[in-house]
Amino acid sequence: VGLRSRSGINFFQRIYRLLFGHLELTEKFILLLVFSGFITLCFGAIFFLPDSSKLLSGVFFRSSSVEAETRAGTVSDTSTGTGKDEKILAKIRKDHEKALIEAKDTLQKRPDEIKQDINSDKAKLVQNRQGKGDSLPFVQYVRPPGATGHEPADPDAKAKRAKIKEMMQFSWDNYKRYAWGSNELRPISKQGHSSNLFGSLKGATIVDALDTLYIMEMYDEFEAATEWVESNLDFNMNAEISVFEVNIRFVGGLLSAYYLSGKEVFRRKAVELGEKLLPAFKTPTGIPWALLNLKSGIGRNWPWASGGSSILAEYGTLHLEFMHLSELSGRPDFAEKVMNIRKVLNRLDKPQGLYPNYLNPNSGQWGQHHVSVGGLGDSFYEYLLKAWLMSDKTDEEGKKLYYDALQAIEKNLIRKSSGGLTYIAEWKGGLLEHKMGHLTCFAGGMIALGADGGPDDKTGHQMELAAEIARTCHESYARTSDVSFHLRNNVIP
Repeated sequence: VGLRSRSGINFFQRIYRLLFGHLELTEKFILLLVFSGFITLCFGAIFFLPDSSKLLSGVFFRSSSVEAETRAGTVSDTSTGTGKDEKILAKIRKDHEKALIEAKDTLQKRPDEIKQDINSDKAKLVQNRQGKGDSLPFVQYVRPPGATGHEPADPDAKAKRAKIKEMMQFSWDNYKRYAWGSNELRPISKQGHSSNLFGSLKGATIVDALDTLYIMEMYDEFEAATEWVESNLDFNMNAEISVFEVNIRFVGGLLSAYYLSGKEVFRRKAVELGEKLLPAFKTPTGIPWALLNLKSGIGRNWPWASGGSSILAEYGTLHLEFMHLSELSGRPDFAEKVMNIRKVLNRLDKPQGLYPNYLNPNSGQWGQHHVSVGGLGDSFYEYLLKAWLMSDKTDEEGKKLYYDALQAIEKNLIRKSSGGLTYIAEWKGGLLEHKMGHLTCFAGGMIALGADGGPDDKTGHQMELAAEIARTCHESYARTSDVSFHLRNNVIP
């Protein structure tokens, strides 16, 4: 073996010297490049033949089988098979010729013509997407009264209103200049930013601002935002998003824009996105996952949540949008998903009538017994009240859930400091933590909003309670710089 190996090496050495021995180094290098290119071309021809090569191989094998059948005496079958093979080959040749002609025509086009073709294809794509919305049922649009066209008579209120609009204009102009299409604007670096809450979904600021632009009668800005939504808002992507955040920012923003303007693009986009969110509810209990991949439909919960639980403020803040999705699409499944959440909650025992922040979507049992009207719990209570109001006060179940929850909160969580400040504490496993976070401050407005609907003997009391909580929040802002404050010995430091 060793002798044969050495003799083989000597043979190739002789060939090399004969072919390349008289060449300069540069010439050798050029020749090597040419040879390498030839080898690459050969491999490319093998691995990148058109798909029709499969048809050719199929023809070859079918021809072989036909020959075998001929030997067995099936002459008529052979003639039939040969005719089919000739048709297949003719079709292959025709397809190849057509592809070559199209490629040649494309290469001969000027850059501006190619760009025009691209824009035409994009327009067709948009038209096709619009076509999907044609399947939505007819909805008689009624413009909401009082949304625009009113100026306050009070000069002070008018001046404040003008200042707020001026700041909105300033913010919008800078977002459009530095971060157009991005989810957020970093004001210091003047760059666009997107948190992982939205995955690769873009345009959160645009969609979330639509209703504000309309109400402020910033119609040029509203039309620019509408055009962006029509042309660029796309949900067909491999991205993991927060179901809660995408619902309140995107679905809610699109629904509000539709109800204010009547533009069908917003209804169509809202329903399309709602369909993308439905797989989040595919759990044993129907309690949705916190996170969802829009492409695969695979969901999961935040890894830090108690025992893989879903969060009260997240799964409890879908009701308004999903009820409207059913209304605008004619599909009951959106409403059924959120009504099922109520059924699950109604079946559960609630400690002291309170709703813990964590619920396991697989077992249907509470996780850690942590109750908060602030972060992790807040908007659940808000949506109970607003579901009743949104139904023109016909959703009696939503009303009962809200007032029962408020009664439990007032009995177990609301306390007064030695300095006379009313606050809403947090509850952990039966023990109170005398802390009230910034996010709890919405409760003053919520309680005031629901005061008229409560029992007659409670209306005045609830308005006073709302005012006291609002005062506590004002004092906390005036005395501290934190987003939450502990009451040391029941006194804000």
